[in-house]
Amino acid sequence: MNLASLDLNLVVALRALLEERNVTRAGRRIGLSQPAMSAALARLRRHFDDDLLSRAGGHYELTALGQVLLDRTSTACDLLERLFTSQADFDPAKESREFTLVASDYAVAVFGAELARTLHEEAPGVRLRFTQTPPGIVEQTGTLLSTTDGLLMPHGIISGFPATELYQDQWVFLVSEDNPEVGDHLTRVDLARLPWVTYQRTYDSPPVRQLGMLGIEPRVEVSVDSFQVLPFLVAGTRRIALVQELLARRLSGVAPVRLMKPPHEAVPLREALWWHPVHTHDAAHIWLRETAARVAASVGGPDEGPSAGHPVGG
Repeated sequence: MNLASLDLNLVVALRALLEERNVTRAGRRIGLSQPAMSAALARLRRHFDDDLLSRAGGHYELTALGQVLLDRTSTACDLLERLFTSQADFDPAKESREFTLVASDYAVAVFGAELARTLHEEAPGVRLRFTQTPPGIVEQTGTLLSTTDGLLMPHGIISGFPATELYQDQWVFLVSEDNPEVGDHLTRVDLARLPWVTYQRTYDSPPVRQLGMLGIEPRVEVSVDSFQVLPFLVAGTRRIALVQELLARRLSGVAPVRLMKPPHEAVPLREALWWHPVHTHDAAHIWLRETAARVAASVGGPDEGPSAGHPVGG
C-alpha cells in the first residue's frame, strides 16, 4: 500500500462512521454534510471491499471487518494526532499541553504525585493524566505506547522500547499483625503454605517469577487491580502480600499489618518511563522525560531494609 495515494481525511471519516454507526451523526461530528459523508463511506467501502456498516432494522451495525477496524482506526487517529502535534521547541512556563501516562496506583502514589507537584510549579499550562495499567499490558505494549505519552513500569515485564530510568525500590511482604502463624521472620515454607493477595496477574511480577525458580508457587486467594488495597486484604487474615517498600511506608497506619523482609534475595524493582520512538525528537516529550528523571532523583529508594516484623499499622 502506497501511503502517498491515500487520503488521510478518510481515516477521520472512518473513525466517525464506525463509532457513530450513523452517516448523519458522523458527518456532524467532523463537520461534513450528509452527502459528503455518504460519499466518504462509499469510497471506504470500495477501498476495503466491504460494507463496513450494514443495516439491521432501523439502525446500522458494524460488519466483522468494521468491528476489527474500530479499534485500529482509533489507535491510528491518536498516533497521527501525536505525530502532527510534535514540537521543535517547548517552553514549559508558557505552553499548554496534556501528557497521558499509563501507571499502576503504586507508580502514581510514589512517583506520579511528585511529578504532578513539579509540573504544577514549573508548567502551569501542562495537564497530567494517569490511566490504569491494563492486565494485558505485555500483549498490548506497542498499541498502548503509540497512543499515550508513556508507561510507568519496572524492568522485567516489557522490553523492546526506549525507556528513561527513574528510581529503585525494594520488595517486602505484608502480614497481618494478629497472624499467629508467622513469627519474627518469614520463611520460604511460609510463602508456599500461606494464601496470597496479589496485584493483577501474579506471574507478571519479576520477584514472583524468581520465587517460581526457587520452587515456590504462590497460592493466590485474592487478586486486585490496586496495590494500595493490599494491606486491607491482608489485615485480620492468614494472607500475605508482596508490595513495594516505598509504597508500604507511605501506607503506614492504614491497616494493622506488619512489613517483613523476604526470606530470599528478592530482585530489586527498577522503575522506568517507557515511551514510543515516535516521541524521540518531540521537544515537549524530551522535556517530560528530563523532568521525570530529575523528579525521580528525589524519590530514591529506602536507605535500608525493614526490620523483621516492622509494623506498618495498628
